Amino acid sequence: MRLLDLFCGAGGCSVGYHRAGFAEIIGVDINPQPRYPFAFVQADALEYVAAHGHEFDAIHASPPCQRYSRAAFTRAHKEKHTDLLAPTRDMLMQSGKPWVMENVPGSPVQDRPVELCGLMFGLKVFRHRWFESSILILTPSHPSHRGKLIGKDGMCCVVGRGGGVSRRMRDQMRRHRDGAGGQQGKAEWEAAMGIDWMTRKELSQAIPPAYTEFVGRQLLSHLESTPTPTEARP
Repeated sequence: MRLLDLFCGAGGCSVGYHRAGFAEIIGVDINPQPRYPFAFVQADALEYVAAHGHEFDAIHASPPCQRYSRAAFTRAHKEKHTDLLAPTRDMLMQSGKPWVMENVPGSPVQDRPVELCGLMFGLKVFRHRWFESSILILTPSHPSHRGKLIGKDGMCCVVGRGGGVSRRMRDQMRRHRDGAGGQQGKAEWEAAMGIDWMTRKELSQAIPPAYTEFVGRQLLSHLESTPTPTEARP
C-alpha cells in the first residue's frame, strides 16, 4: 500500500504509518527535510496532491497548526499564519482516496475528531492532537492526567512514585520550557516521544509515531476490506 504524507516535516507521522504496514511512503513539504526517513519531494503540498494524489492508496495531511496553537493568543498572531486546513480538506476530498488530517485541539476540524494523547500509548508525553478522517477511526480510552506535570505544548509528563512529580523532573521540565535542557534534556524528550532522528526544533513540532501507527492500522484495515472499483463490478 502507498501512502502520501503531506506537510510531512521530519517524518514522525510517516514512521507511524510505516510501522502500521504501509510499504511505500512519500513525504511532501515545502521546506527541505534532510532527516525525513523515506522518499521525499520538496514541493507545495496542495499542488502535489492535486497532481499526484490519485497515484496513492491513502493520504495523510498535517497542515501547519500555528494559527490554532495555544501560542496564537492574538488576532495579529493568527493572521500571520495562512489557514491551510480548509483548502487541504477540499483537496483531500477531491482526491477520492481515503484520507486522514491531523491538527491541534481547537483547530476547525469537522465531524467530531478523534483526540489522541501520548498517555493512551504508554508514552511520557501528552501532545494532544485531533484527527479528522474520511473513514471511521476508533479511539482508545484516555487516561487521567491528574497528578501529572504538563510542559510546553503538552510536552511533558514523567511521573514519580505514587503519581507525584519528582523535583528532578520538575527541574528538567523548567529547563526544557526555558530552552536550556541541553543534550540530556533532548534525549529525554526523544525517549518520551519515541523519536530519535530529529533536531530539538523538529521534535517540538512532531507527532509521536505511535499515533499514526494506531490510525494507520485502521486505515489499512479499511483499505483491505474495501473492494476496488474493478473488484466491485458484477
